[in-house]
Amino acid sequence: MDSTVKNSNVADNPLIFIAPFFLWGTAMVAMKSVIEHTTPFFLAGLRLVPAGILVLGFAIIFNRPQPKTFKAWFWIVIFAIVDAALFQGFLATGLVRTNAGLGSVIIDSQPLVVALLSSWLFGEIIGLFGFLGLAIGIFGITLIGFPDDWIYGIFQGDFSVVQFDLWGLLDNGEWLMLLAALSMAFGTILIRYVCKHCDPIVATGWHMILGGIPLLIISAWQESDQWVNLAVPDWLAIGYATILGSAIAYGIFFYLASKNNLTSLSALTFLTPVFALLFGHLILAEVLSSLQMAGVGLTLISIYLINMREKLDFGTNQREKTKPS
Repeated sequence: MDSTVKNSNVADNPLIFIAPFFLWGTAMVAMKSVIEHTTPFFLAGLRLVPAGILVLGFAIIFNRPQPKTFKAWFWIVIFAIVDAALFQGFLATGLVRTNAGLGSVIIDSQPLVVALLSSWLFGEIIGLFGFLGLAIGIFGITLIGFPDDWIYGIFQGDFSVVQFDLWGLLDNGEWLMLLAALSMAFGTILIRYVCKHCDPIVATGWHMILGGIPLLIISAWQESDQWVNLAVPDWLAIGYATILGSAIAYGIFFYLASKNNLTSLSALTFLTPVFALLFGHLILAEVLSSLQMAGVGLTLISIYLINMREKLDFGTNQREKTKPS
């Protein structure tokens, strides 16, 4: 973590950095428990719009400046489309077709994309162990995203099992989750540009509202019986995902992302699938196939290597220097 983190008041409490990932992981489980009783676009919009209002209310109470320029609103709208509308839309529809723990692992592959984009756009160093982490992550996501019979067939030299049906892949929950991960990765990068023209907390609130409204419109147009089957526990789960899993988690994350090393901060999301898998097992009794478990393990290892790349690369360089000539 770079010096800006050390000099920040919030860095005095490491729980601040852990909080978004705990809340995202447990919110994934909460959403999965509700999705069978409602519709995906309604759930996605309901998670965003009230959360955005809460974040903006917080910003107003603490006198944080509202956007005033065309450039500020332009970047907020782009941010809203990518990180709110696309991310939550893919997330909610993908969650219908996969489980909470697996979905969270795929979502949290986004540090792999953030690392590459941050290196290209902001000059953040990936290093040898960072690239090793990326390679392992790609293999891990392959094990998670492709059907088991494809993987076993390829290992046995039978490539006839691999049938690339684009619409079939997009209809698969794991691939929808991967699209959600890409949306979140680009959203994480966009916050740097947004914050050149607008306060990060205010931008987070507005992007939730502007990104959530189209999802609610799609829900009203395409979906039915959105709330008819929702019971009190379902509304409590939605409240948890909205208030804690969206308003608080995204407010903290994008505030930190506006100030700190994106590759290192984003790589902390390796904690999210740990929480999601734990609570998915305890609450929803979810299980993964052996190949998916291997992919999960490889993905977590890859994100760990990315997060620790500077220390690992430094240790390797030091050992090279101390070798006798």
